[in-house]
Amino acid sequence: MKKKTFVSLTSDFGAQSQGVGLMEGVILSISPHSHVIHLTHELPPFNLLAAARTLEQVSFLPVGAHVCICDPGASFNRNSIILETCRGDWLLGPDNGILIPAARILGGIVKATTIENVAYMRAPVSQIFHGRDIFAPVAAHLSNGVSLDQFGSSIEVNNLVRAVYDEALVIDNLVYATVIQISRFGSVHLNIKYELWKKLELDNKDSIQIRHSNTGSLCLPIGRTFSDVAKGEPLILKDDCGRIEMAINMGSFAETFNIKIGDSVVLCIHSGFHNNEKQSWVLSYEI
Repeated sequence: MKKKTFVSLTSDFGAQSQGVGLMEGVILSISPHSHVIHLTHELPPFNLLAAARTLEQVSFLPVGAHVCICDPGASFNRNSIILETCRGDWLLGPDNGILIPAARILGGIVKATTIENVAYMRAPVSQIFHGRDIFAPVAAHLSNGVSLDQFGSSIEVNNLVRAVYDEALVIDNLVYATVIQISRFGSVHLNIKYELWKKLELDNKDSIQIRHSNTGSLCLPIGRTFSDVAKGEPLILKDDCGRIEMAINMGSFAETFNIKIGDSVVLCIHSGFHNNEKQSWVLSYEI
């Protein structure tokens, strides 16, 4: 019996789109031994940051071929690419910056290849449905053991479209971050990894003071889970996928404070408090 291989599909098509089933069908028609799962098809339409953030979470899945399609314009003017990662996965999608954050989570990029060989595409190739006609069949052929060299030419990693977001930066007394995802519940996820949080010793702090033009100043307790605060109260905590989120217990932080994906976030690190005042961190952002 042929070894079962793993393929995941992520898109902004919508869960009820027939395109979801068509991609799985194309994969199974080429590689019937593959195990296909749908990570999500409910990405916010056209939102590259949310797509990249969601694809990061394939690190919790088995090694395999992971397709991500969020492709505003669906243009032939951009490359279709495969990124081979250090963990052994293949990331497939448009060269628009959505694959690179996940590749970093998976240890980095070993090789980048363009998808050019029509022998591994479904014919005819639609002008707009590359998920069905390019990415799904290529993922299936990868599962069947076709080598990367057969799909197209190598491309220098530095020549790829840059990632739609990088990791939060620490400069002097400031941490510069970005809102990269807003959950269904309105929790606001930042491009701050657990590792940076630990390095800055935030687990040893009690609260964060956030400021912005609409609400003035707000003190956020640093929690472990949502129930650490009363219903309707905000907090900041580690999310369940390696990053930091701001949330309201049984409420929407994003709606309450009018925050959107892509908003800039700055954490201002303070020290030298006097009169036994508890240390805090000041978080400000511009909307």
